[in-house]
Amino acid sequence: MKGNFDEMHPIFYGSTTVGERGQVVIPAEARRDMDITPATKLLVMGGPHKNLLILAKAEYVTAFMTKITDMVNQFKDKV
Repeated sequence: MKGNFDEMHPIFYGSTTVGERGQVVIPAEARRDMDITPATKLLVMGGPHKNLLILAKAEYVTAFMTKITDMVNQFKDKV
């Protein structure tokens, strides 16, 4: 397995409350660890059964999808 196991497990950063305008505050430690600045674009995705909310940096998702697309194209070329 590639990577360090410590880097692969989730980290609990605390909790937040949804304000009246639907806003949430991302804990400062999470913002620091993930280099989230006021200009950072985040994608908001929901999980199964409407019980999970996921925030992901748009740049990461774009890079991930590009890599997956490249891998699929390589696979198509071999089939």
